[in-house]
Amino acid sequence: MASDLRGLYAVTPDDPLLPRLSALVGSALAGGVRLVQYRNKRASPALRRAQAAELLRLCRGHGARLIVNDDLALALELGADGVHLGADDGDVGKARAALGPERLLGVSCYADLGAAAAAAAAGADYLAFGSVFASATKPLAPRASLDLLGEAKRSFALPVAAIGGITLDNAGEAIAAGADMLAVITDLFDAMDIAARANAYEKLF
Repeated sequence: MASDLRGLYAVTPDDPLLPRLSALVGSALAGGVRLVQYRNKRASPALRRAQAAELLRLCRGHGARLIVNDDLALALELGADGVHLGADDGDVGKARAALGPERLLGVSCYADLGAAAAAAAAGADYLAFGSVFASATKPLAPRASLDLLGEAKRSFALPVAAIGGITLDNAGEAIAAGADMLAVITDLFDAMDIAARANAYEKLF
């Protein structure tokens, strides 16, 4: 499943309204997005479950895959396509065992190639690095250079995702440096025409 991980990786904003979030993601899917990460740090457990279930339904209807951020139990409960773990979100090896071989496991490696090596050895399907550019979502996040993306691509036989401050104006730099996927929140979901913005990103690949 990991071999075709390429293109725009739509990461959801922290929206408290299920209908509005569904509309936002629906527009991105209409624009060609085939990989969505459900991420909502502010939602209650009940809202997270409801939103993730609805987004999974939408993704299924568009032939897309849904990855749940930070919540292995929720991903398994809903039958989502995988989970994405940060540094403090659980053991990568245990998550790999729980997910089995058919679901995706992504890991945030920030700017740490050592962490990437450990994640790869534990069974990660893709490695995420960032913040590649200055990020309004995570202004204090450590920076991962474009050179680091290239080094990760050369060092690990896994898809590389770039995250943090990515816009259409700088996306080409990340792709040229070695990114297989561009994880985008603000520049996608704050666009006046989300479907058109998603399509413009997909055309870069």
